Amino acid sequence: MQKKKILTGTIKRHPDGFGFFIPDDKEHPDVYIPRHSMEGIMTNDKVAVEVTPEKGGERFRGELDHVLSRGTKTVVGRFFKMNERTGLIRDEGKGWGQDLKIKIEDSMQAKDKELVAAEITSYPDDGKPFTGKVTEIIGDAMDPLTDLKRVIRANNIPLEFSKATLEEAEHFTEVPDEKDFKGRRDLRDKALITIDGATAKDFDDAVYVETLNEGFLLYVAIADVSHYVKIGTAIDKDAYERGTSVYMPNFVVPMLPEVLSNGLCSLNPHVPRLCLVAEMLFDFTGELVKSDFYEAVMESKARVTYGEAQEIIDGSEVEKHKHVKEHILRLSDLAKILMAKRFKEGSLDLEIPETELVIDGAGVPVDIQRSERLFAHRLIEEMMLAANVAVAKFLHSREIPALYRIHEPPNEMAIRTLEKYLANFGGKTKLGSGKLQKRLTKALEEFEGRPEAQILNILTLRSMSQAKYSMNNVGHFGLGFEFYTHFTSPIRRYPDLIVHRLLKTQVMPNSRYRLMSEDDLATAGTILSAAEQRSTKAERQVQSIKKARFMQKFVGQEFDGMISSVAKFGVFVLLREYDIDGLVRLDDLGGERFEFDEENLRLVAKRSGFAYSIGDSIRIQVVAADPEAGQINFALAGLEKEEHDDDRTPAERSAAAVLKRLHGEKRSEKRPKDHISHGKKKHQDREFERGEKRADKKAGNKDFGSKKKEFGKKNFREEGPDRFKQKPGKSKFFGDVRKDAPEGSAEKLRKVEKQYNLKPRQLDNEEKRGPDKTLLEMILGPERYREQVNGDAADKPKLSKKLMFAEQSKLRDNDGYSEKNSDSLKHRTPDRKDSKKRGKTENDRGGVRKARVSPGRGKGKTR
Repeated sequence: MQKKKILTGTIKRHPDGFGFFIPDDKEHPDVYIPRHSMEGIMTNDKVAVEVTPEKGGERFRGELDHVLSRGTKTVVGRFFKMNERTGLIRDEGKGWGQDLKIKIEDSMQAKDKELVAAEITSYPDDGKPFTGKVTEIIGDAMDPLTDLKRVIRANNIPLEFSKATLEEAEHFTEVPDEKDFKGRRDLRDKALITIDGATAKDFDDAVYVETLNEGFLLYVAIADVSHYVKIGTAIDKDAYERGTSVYMPNFVVPMLPEVLSNGLCSLNPHVPRLCLVAEMLFDFTGELVKSDFYEAVMESKARVTYGEAQEIIDGSEVEKHKHVKEHILRLSDLAKILMAKRFKEGSLDLEIPETELVIDGAGVPVDIQRSERLFAHRLIEEMMLAANVAVAKFLHSREIPALYRIHEPPNEMAIRTLEKYLANFGGKTKLGSGKLQKRLTKALEEFEGRPEAQILNILTLRSMSQAKYSMNNVGHFGLGFEFYTHFTSPIRRYPDLIVHRLLKTQVMPNSRYRLMSEDDLATAGTILSAAEQRSTKAERQVQSIKKARFMQKFVGQEFDGMISSVAKFGVFVLLREYDIDGLVRLDDLGGERFEFDEENLRLVAKRSGFAYSIGDSIRIQVVAADPEAGQINFALAGLEKEEHDDDRTPAERSAAAVLKRLHGEKRSEKRPKDHISHGKKKHQDREFERGEKRADKKAGNKDFGSKKKEFGKKNFREEGPDRFKQKPGKSKFFGDVRKDAPEGSAEKLRKVEKQYNLKPRQLDNEEKRGPDKTLLEMILGPERYREQVNGDAADKPKLSKKLMFAEQSKLRDNDGYSEKNSDSLKHRTPDRKDSKKRGKTENDRGGVRKARVSPGRGKGKTR
């Protein structure tokens, strides 16, 4: 008997109705919560769950025991007035489970579709209704496309249909004409159903299976888009330009006008629809025995979501789908056979988790979660793969030019690199012998259930070439198919529409469809592959922007996470609570110096040997989230803020520090004393002593170094290098320090002063050397300078024009670079007699070299 236990934690509601439970116990894996147990449960609720391990695997299943606390107290969305007594805020993000009902007297007289904030007054548990009251009227709903439009425009994705396309779309009706049924097989008596996500609006495919003595007879009915979208029409031209639909949170840039994509071509339930059918007979081992393709008319008997299908497969009753329950179970049986056969023959099964963005009616992300794949997803996937393979084999057998979906094998170098990664993580499988797909699958199985599994799946995917469309069929390496094409999604992919037209030239007598030339197919393959990549890039950018926007409210808060990737500039950390990763830069990993171990994908501390590796647990603090760039920055939890978080420019910080010293104020420390490791301080002390000795030797002063060493070391440790105090030069803003130089230079200086009657400013002592007030006013601006003197600096002063010039001409380098060069500036020893020794500096950098300006590059533009 399997052992049950009660765990507490946070729950995430999937749009399809099921959920995933994240236990408070960090060592326990996430738990699948079936749809029937999610009644009245909202995303981020704290709950107690009765957990049971699943048979024959490492996964866990749970049933809700009780709710500990609610994670959502208020919601934001558009108010919809239903009648004179009630209104509601719709569950557009599918994170609540149902719409929030609001009485008109509790609506603060909100207008229809106004954006409001509402407080939840009762939750849908124990038979209570899900109700709330409006607490604030925000106004007109903000445009949820603000982020989306920026990405769409940046990627040159057509957003508006042409005027000609819209005019053509107006001529379509809501239901097909009876005359269109002529010559088609009537499948309206078959229990074809669609299985899609809860938020889907366009239904390309419907499935049905019968059990015969010979095996399984599978029907895959695909929307007959080619019947409506004729070659040469405006709709066809716009669709070809788009190449694919682009799916974003709560928004789609469709390939076809809505009257077709969501209406006439979509296989909506209980209405007749035209379709193109792939009818396939499989024996009980999953081998394709024969196939047939034809035009038909069908009527979907149910619109089933993935969550509902999974409930039925798991043995639960879903009342509204009782009439198709047996059909779903037969589909499940066939899917298991096809999947087992595919993996046996070498098809890769890479588990790359996708992100599910839960967006409210205002376009604001309310949750970011992993999109878990259920067996119901795999069920439909297997049916679609089977149809695509059958069509590809048929087109190949007819020896006609066609468009295939190809995936070339990875190059040998990529495989050798991947093999090295696998070995470094403890893998024992070699990739050099046998069928590569099978070896890869076996290698990845070694890491199943381990933290490295996810990153190794991603590394395996990256080692592959990118799938694309081509008329030259080289097979599909990842799926392990010799013949493969795209046939099942003509509403959202133009290549499928091409394949439909080519198929009809072969199966329909006296067809009006024509074959495509090889040149046209080659061009289409290139253009449509690029359109697909453009769409994928845009979808990823939107995800990054929404993730950053979501994390803005958590800046300063701490989270547990796992290192998901390591690079030479830092580590990426994947949060445990949300499907979000961010960068911890090298500077934010602590005081030690880390080096990138590329072979083992880790960062190693040079002094202590401490390492950050993939899979390590880590606690971070959110320090920045930039929706514009779609970037999130983390830091190790517990570290104090460093000076680089200061909003002032490097020039302002430098000038402010000097000004404080001139007025006898105590200079604030640049970093917390415990931030730099003890070993690093020792190293700095040794470097300082060496610099002093070299300078003393050059100046011929044996006592200078010993007398000043203690003061200099203290000053270096506590105050940092002084950029202004020791800088030589002729600037009128600096005290002339050349009198400390050897006698030759000092004598020349006296002659020049006598000839031109110059009287350089005399400094009382070493401490007073540095920029005078004129320089400080130039850098800070008069107003900021006065505020610094009075000790009352404004938080964000306006920069003067002189300051802008100072920044552009780099009168002050950044802090780190100035520190490196302070010794060289201090110990500069001009020698006018020997040109080779002029400007010679005594530090590792060999002095500061002037930037070269190339002809034609413009002022200030260096190589």
